[in-house]
Amino acid sequence: MKKRFFSYLYLILLAGFMPALAQKKPGPKSNNPQITLDRMPQSHPRLLMSASDEQRIRSELSKHDEWQGLHRVIIAESEKIILLPPVAREKIGRRLLDKSRECLRRVFQLAYAYRFTRDERFLRRAEQEMLAVSQFEDWNPTHFLDVAEMTLGLAIGYDWLYDGLPESSRQLIRAAILEKGIRPSFDKQYNGFVTAKNNWNQVCNTGITFGALAIAEDEPELAGKVVQRAVSGLSKIMAISYSPDGVYPEGYSYWDYGTSFNALFIDAIEKALGTDYGLCATPGFLKTAGFVEHIAGPTGLVHNWGDSGNRDHINPATFWFAYREKDPTLVYNQLKFLERDKVKTAGGNRLLPLAIIWGAQLDLDRVTPPKQLVWTGQGDSPVAYMRTSWTDPNAIFVGFKAGSPATSHGHMDIGSFVLDQDGERWAMDFGMQDYNSLESKGVSVFGKGQTAQRWSIFRYTNMVHNTLTVNGQLQQVDGSARMGRVSDDPDFMSAIADITPVYAGQLAKAERGIAIVNGRYTVVRDELEGSGQAATIRWTLLTKARVNIVDATTVELSQDGKRMQLVFDSSIPIQIRTWSTAPPSHYDAPNPGTTLVGFEAELPAGSKASVNAFFVKAKNEVGKVAPLDTWK
Repeated sequence: MKKRFFSYLYLILLAGFMPALAQKKPGPKSNNPQITLDRMPQSHPRLLMSASDEQRIRSELSKHDEWQGLHRVIIAESEKIILLPPVAREKIGRRLLDKSRECLRRVFQLAYAYRFTRDERFLRRAEQEMLAVSQFEDWNPTHFLDVAEMTLGLAIGYDWLYDGLPESSRQLIRAAILEKGIRPSFDKQYNGFVTAKNNWNQVCNTGITFGALAIAEDEPELAGKVVQRAVSGLSKIMAISYSPDGVYPEGYSYWDYGTSFNALFIDAIEKALGTDYGLCATPGFLKTAGFVEHIAGPTGLVHNWGDSGNRDHINPATFWFAYREKDPTLVYNQLKFLERDKVKTAGGNRLLPLAIIWGAQLDLDRVTPPKQLVWTGQGDSPVAYMRTSWTDPNAIFVGFKAGSPATSHGHMDIGSFVLDQDGERWAMDFGMQDYNSLESKGVSVFGKGQTAQRWSIFRYTNMVHNTLTVNGQLQQVDGSARMGRVSDDPDFMSAIADITPVYAGQLAKAERGIAIVNGRYTVVRDELEGSGQAATIRWTLLTKARVNIVDATTVELSQDGKRMQLVFDSSIPIQIRTWSTAPPSHYDAPNPGTTLVGFEAELPAGSKASVNAFFVKAKNEVGKVAPLDTWK
């Protein structure tokens, strides 16, 4: 029966893929790619960690305290889960996602705990969890991420615990994966993810593919269709999301989401089918680990542009990339989270076992600090990152963003930046507001047009980002700015962006450059040209520091006993002032402990102006700044 199944699935996949493969030139990682189901394990477990992988990982656990610490966290978390009632079908707004993710977290960690301890309590509790959600009326296909994550959780549990589950439980779980997961994914009213140009494509295709591979011997034809569809969909979204340099257009949090599931997919099909169908050869994809490495500053905070959180955390996918690229430096930041005190907080990560599964392939003794201090990438959300050191906790770090507000999960933050120095974040970004807090009050969150309700949300506009506002107007949604010249000169690390497109109709020209000078201070230089009418320019800095306006050109910032001087040097008169961050609408989130500080200035019609903003320890550090066209 199994031999007939694999022969049947081989023919399905071969028929679907060979025409495309015949037309596509093989990439560097996919010379003469072929579908070889002979390598697909004919028994369980076959997803992520085979029995032989398990034995290898057991031997690695004893070699590094970091893996032992993470292992103990998973076991301890599984002990806590045993005491909890199973997840119930309770939606938050239009989403069941919170429950799907919790089910995935529980089943993944319990299944890991069982495989490495053989403690029957973990097996039985995972079985109880899977049976409970299998009896839900559905997994909320109207918000298909919910279905995808639930399917992923049950697929891993079904596959990993297969031999320990009674046939009656296997039947119920298998039926749920099929009827509540896979079949709805072919319903046109639910499967917009197939052609989605965002993380939904990656997450949904991956979750459903895991379900299909887990039960493939029972549904070979359907499994073939799922894999074929997923490879086609992922090849398209990967080309959009990572080209040319690896910058993920939706920002840090969605990199973690979309890319983690993308890595899950590739890992699964490589182990099950023996090939990645050329996906890893997608331009920029294997570079993306460098993007997420450089996005984090020495404070442990990331450059959280767009709908993103601001705190760095364990990203299991980085271990996959590091092993794939044979570059241990890619997990340099991650090792900080495997330290004893920090790893204790990792139990809430629903993909946590992947850090061990993928990370145990690395020799942690070879992990050294990266050498590159400046990193830049283009794409839909161009960025530049500069730092003075990887090992000094007081190092200067700058994250600088161009791009367009119209990008998925984008904000009106073009030209904005974050700044760390002396272990503090001086220039910050609010990041996202919880979607349900807005949708529950009737706010449409995901509109993209210039007049979309999204741009009435306080945190999302240029007025509260570290950029410019002209005549109180919003940035232009259909404008897009690229990152220009970037220099890694240690005495003048710098990046320039022409942000004129997002001020179309407001200014004739707007160009911003940011530089770290001699490793001591940071300067932000704006060069502006007025259009046919006079313009009021507003320059803003969002900060948690206490703000004291010292004089007509100087602001003192202080936090945690540390001080920074913000000094302006302008070719036109400016008036320094502050603005409140109190929520202006009933649906806006509160922003306690933050201040907007900057200046307003009048730019006469057709005139030119330049403004330098220095972040220095002392005002006497301020020096001359050359025009942007002379920067390297």
